[in-house]
Amino acid sequence: MVTSGYRSCGTPFLTGSAPIQHFEGDEHETLRGRLPPLNTLRAFEAVGRTGSMRKAADDIGVSHPVVSRHIANLEAWIGRRLVEAGPRGVQLTPAGASLHAAVSQSFRSLADATMQLKAPSGGQSLRIWCMPGLATRWLAPRLGEIRRILPDVDINLRAVDPELMSASVDADLVIGFGDLSALPRNATPLLTPRMFPVASPEWLARNGRPQTLEQLAGASLIHEESYAQWTAWLAAAGLRIRRPLSGPRLGDASLGFDAALAGQGIALTTRLMVAQEIDTGRLEELFQTDIRLGGYYVAQLRSDDNGRISRFRDWLVSALRDAQA
Repeated sequence: MVTSGYRSCGTPFLTGSAPIQHFEGDEHETLRGRLPPLNTLRAFEAVGRTGSMRKAADDIGVSHPVVSRHIANLEAWIGRRLVEAGPRGVQLTPAGASLHAAVSQSFRSLADATMQLKAPSGGQSLRIWCMPGLATRWLAPRLGEIRRILPDVDINLRAVDPELMSASVDADLVIGFGDLSALPRNATPLLTPRMFPVASPEWLARNGRPQTLEQLAGASLIHEESYAQWTAWLAAAGLRIRRPLSGPRLGDASLGFDAALAGQGIALTTRLMVAQEIDTGRLEELFQTDIRLGGYYVAQLRSDDNGRISRFRDWLVSALRDAQA
């Protein structure tokens, strides 16, 4: 299961009503006095959902008179009628329907959030933070394989650059990329992949295939965070760079891959990222080189309860080796 963060939005809270007015200082104020008792809202939500006082009482595990009292207290607190008795049971008034939509949505959001926080079946999880390119292009498509070796473990994968992480990392394992001679604490090397330039057949048809490293350096190069990677690769290939490189900087390898696939230029990548695209002809490798600039490593940040981390690491080492074969 892959998890994501939450963000707030500015949509009206009450369906069918005017947007709630937010006044200066609201974010610093307590909710005390602005919310009715939550047990009244719980009873009201059940009444609106079931259309019956008795069914609502059975649903939330209280008596029928208790539900009726909660509804009366809520109406007194708000100062408006919310429900009316009808021939087919309880019906919501227009004000009640507006409030019920908001209450139901809030309860669903609360239920979703608490379910996410509950421990998975078996009480085990494996939290993996991984370089965005490897996480997106290589690790995520293999979640089925990971589940087979860890069938009782809830997998939480996040695409995060380890260099941008804070000192407090909520993860069991971190998979990063960098200089393997200067590894972080508790890290072990995994693989030093061959790095090479790729372009789409469409881009090559429009612009021609570079025949020399000088032509390559002057082409539409796609960079990650800076020009450093291309500069290092060209130097390792034997080119003395005489002028600054140019081209778009896209932040990470996955974005560069997408841009090259869309015919926007030439990107540096590895076979881990583009094996399928090269094999199917959607990308073409330029030049025949064997240049390796850094490598992947894995760092263990938590104790290995029940061997889940070691099982994943054993699979990771074997799968990466097979991918590079």
